[in-house]
Amino acid sequence: MLMGVLEKCRYASAYPELAGKRVLITGVSGGCGVDIVRAFADHKTRLILQFAEWSEPAQAIAEIAAPAALEIRSFGPLERSADAASKFARTAVQAFGGLDVVVNLVSLSLAHLPKSATLGDIEHRVAERLRLPFLIGKIAANRMGLAHIEGMVVNVANLAPRQSPCLPFAGLVKSALAEITRAQAKEWASQAVRCNAIAPATLAQEEPNFASEPDIAALLLYLASEAGKGLSGHVFEPEPARGAPLLPIGSRDC
Repeated sequence: MLMGVLEKCRYASAYPELAGKRVLITGVSGGCGVDIVRAFADHKTRLILQFAEWSEPAQAIAEIAAPAALEIRSFGPLERSADAASKFARTAVQAFGGLDVVVNLVSLSLAHLPKSATLGDIEHRVAERLRLPFLIGKIAANRMGLAHIEGMVVNVANLAPRQSPCLPFAGLVKSALAEITRAQAKEWASQAVRCNAIAPATLAQEEPNFASEPDIAALLLYLASEAGKGLSGHVFEPEPARGAPLLPIGSRDC
């Protein structure tokens, strides 16, 4: 059943029920998130964009989305601290009087780690990369629950930079995402807030396999739509063959 549902999302062209939804997308950059931002903008949502960097390509994303989106707000990079994440999350929630969808784009990168990095070093980097998205998602989900909003939080960790990170790093990220996603889905299930994630595939190959961004955008739209309301606690990944559809791994319904 689930495989059939996921296949349908690749062919659905529009979800009119998304019009007017308040959508927060964090971690957007010049090379990460353009198709996702455009997809939600084309559905006439109210967009809140948090950019991982200020650059001409990043600014171009906001300019591309602005004519289609119902409304749009843009914010710059965040300091890597819990206080900064909490403050931003509260600001984002208040921007349009609440949130319906949160998409956190988590960049996989081993930049600045030496070749001699230990497993502990890699685990520390994983925790560092997921800390802010986790806090933002937790605050947003809490506000959704208090406001009785049937919302969704999705953490996406298989986008830019396009250079492939090492498999241990990608594997640790996927494992951590699965643990966080299941815990959050269980915590917020009684308040109709759904939590899912997208991770790189790491099995039966030498390097992590990244799903295409248009496929990720299509899946996110489906999950945010009425059709996706039954899906929570899932971690999706691409099949080993590049270009294959996103599949659920270690999934559970909450």
